[in-house]
This record gives sequence, structure tokens and C-alpha cells, in this order.
Amino acid sequence: MFFWQDRTGPVRWAFTDRDGGVSDGDFDSLNLGGKAGDDPASIEANRERLADSVGVQRDRLLFLAQVHSADVVVADGPWGPEGAPEADGVVTRTPGLALAALVADCTPVLLADPDEGVVAAVHAGRPGMTSRIVDRAVTAMRDLGARSIAAVVGPSVCGRCYEVPEQMRAEAAQVSPESATVSWTGTPAIDVAAGVVAQLRAQDVAVTWVPGCAREDERLFSYRRDGRTGRFAGVVVLEQE
Repeated sequence: MFFWQDRTGPVRWAFTDRDGGVSDGDFDSLNLGGKAGDDPASIEANRERLADSVGVQRDRLLFLAQVHSADVVVADGPWGPEGAPEADGVVTRTPGLALAALVADCTPVLLADPDEGVVAAVHAGRPGMTSRIVDRAVTAMRDLGARSIAAVVGPSVCGRCYEVPEQMRAEAAQVSPESATVSWTGTPAIDVAAGVVAQLRAQDVAVTWVPGCAREDERLFSYRRDGRTGRFAGVVVLEQE
């Protein structure tokens, strides 16, 4: 179920892989995303398994309605009857919540100040990186009292596998020069995670970068590799004391 996991004081960090769920076919097996056509009952069963594995009740495992925005919301508890908000970052200082970011090539970013008890999860694709969503997440955390923030950047499609038009690379490089790269065949490409890491470090955030390319590693879901596919997740939990 877990590609990588660790713990820092009351904070648990994890990135899932595609094993240990109930989905089948293109979504085999731990698909956590709800927009790609998987059976809703299978998705919910997979989310139940993840909640149990990270030690929270299902309603306290919070997913967003992700839309490739730069919007960051604050969670004080389970989502209400209106459901998950449209946003791509979520921050909390409420113990006992697990925050999730869904990806299938995009960059999952988990952030925490364990001493102050503030955590965040961010879905950073190319639009999120170029709109600097991690800056907004860091600001939202500091507004809640965070002072010393650490981030774990999860596996995503690497720059060598993310071929793009030259103009798109140039636009990304205007925001984060570190993101401009070339593909395996020497064509223009973007390394979204490299851009995100540079933005975090510019905010004085300590970064751990988990190795792994979603397209190259079949333990992970990858839209670029497979087209119709599931979603894995980055999850950060602020545990109850």
C-alpha cells in the first residue's frame, strides 16, 4: 500500500502505491481517485483501507475536489454535507485529520511544522507549479502559526519523461528556471518537481525529495504512461496527542 512512509513527532507522512486495493482493470488496485471512471464502491473501499492504515476514521481522511488551481483551503474537521471543496491544497492544525493529495504524474507535496502542529497537503501539477501553489500553502501554514516548516516531495513524472512544446517550457522557466529541462530524446521538457523544490527552498522550507518517476515505476499510477488509470496519494497525518 505504501511506496514510502515516515514519522516526525506527531506527524506521519506517506505516499501510496497501486497495491493493496480492490479496484480492477486499468485501476488495479488501490485507486484513490474518483474522476477517471472506476467503480465508486471500489474507490470508497480503497479510501477506507487507506484511512485504516494511517489510523483515522474514514471521514477524517480528507480529499479535495482537485482542479489544477492555486487555491488552498483550511480544514478544521471532516468536510460538511456540501462535500470536498474545489482546491488543490489543504492546511490544518486540527489533530486527528489526514490530508491527501491525489496524483498520477503531478507532484504531491506534504508539509508540516511538527512543533506548532500545522500540516498541509498540496497537489502541484504544471499549472500549480507555475501559479506557485506551494507558496500559498506555506503562507497559509504560517497564518496558522507555523514557524519551522519541512516538506516531503513525493514521486511524480520526471523531467526526462515530461515532454512539452518549447513555448510551454519557456513559460514554466519564467516562473521557476530550475524546471526547464530536456526529455530522454533531447526535446523540450519540464521537471515540475524540480520547480516545486526550488520554490520551497526559496521559502526556507527544509525539503526531503522522495526518489521515483511515476511513468517509469509501474508501482505507481501514471497518466502519461497508461492514459486511463487510477490515482495514488500523498497523505500527511497530524496525530492525536
